[in-house]
Amino acid sequence: MFTGIVQGIASVQNLVEKPGLRTFTLRFPPGFTAGLLVGASVSVDGVCLTVTGMRSADTADFDVMLQSLNVTTLPALAEGGTVNVERAARDGAEIGGHPLSGHVDCLATLADIRRPENNHVLRLEMPAPWMRYVFAKGYIALNGVSLTVATAQRERDGSGWFEVWLIPETLRMTTFAVKAVGDAINIEIERQTQVFVDTIRDAIEERFGALQPALEALLRDRGLDLDALAQPVALPKTL
Repeated sequence: MFTGIVQGIASVQNLVEKPGLRTFTLRFPPGFTAGLLVGASVSVDGVCLTVTGMRSADTADFDVMLQSLNVTTLPALAEGGTVNVERAARDGAEIGGHPLSGHVDCLATLADIRRPENNHVLRLEMPAPWMRYVFAKGYIALNGVSLTVATAQRERDGSGWFEVWLIPETLRMTTFAVKAVGDAINIEIERQTQVFVDTIRDAIEERFGALQPALEALLRDRGLDLDALAQPVALPKTL
């Protein structure tokens, strides 16, 4: 498990292509590899990878299987590229972000960057059906970084966009400062939100059965969808 609090930026020192695998050699910032052993887990741009070899005090090898290459941004990495890295959380560690598995769900596209004073705002386009799990004020992980969604907008086709705001410290500790419009970003949704939304959808499907298409059509006419029903509702205080 990871916390989504990136511990540094690593650089790609070497790439080796193998049948069904790609081996990355990463160079880590000073102190990152203290106690790191073969078999340990490291989040690399949000992807949980296993250390397969230690080359020196600050470099290690990782084998990336075909499945991970198919669903993440790792195939686009080249020698000299940089990635966010985090060691696996220890028992009792403070969760400064939110719990992450290191299993990427989809890729989002960086659609816009705004730079208000002392802030850095990223707008990302999210594909269907994953946008249904993104809510304003909820958690999401971008390239392994735990962030809070500031604004979210779902479209009728199930896709949508959302924005996150980054402070200078986040830019200093991550690779977001060098990202450009059009770049792909690894996304891991927050699991509790996924369970909640899927449970609501399953309950609606079970309750309405054959009437569900009519309910969905009615909601679409009003600019809504089933996912809107899963949004938290503020209840009035009881006197």
